[in-house]
Amino acid sequence: MLEEASDLIGLQVYTSQGIYLGNVGNLVVDVDNNKVQGLFITSTNPLLVEGSKSVNVPYRWIASIGDIIILRYFPKRVALKRGAAKPKPEKLPIEE
Repeated sequence: MLEEASDLIGLQVYTSQGIYLGNVGNLVVDVDNNKVQGLFITSTNPLLVEGSKSVNVPYRWIASIGDIIILRYFPKRVALKRGAAKPKPEKLPIEE
């Protein structure tokens, strides 16, 4: 049984279908209200998260916590956000 929120760090996280997502690397905490808002998942499964990037999972997505964490929800695939096109540098007028 977990006695402190920090006991979550290092636990393995699985989707509701039993697919390994990653490990809890840290907690996302609302310090004003003393609540854990989410889990920062590191070393993520590249089949679920593009580039194996770390992701923040909202606490409300958690179904159960024990020796592992099972999520009630996780998207089928998390893709990297494609930013807006980079602005082209302005060309300075050529003085003749």
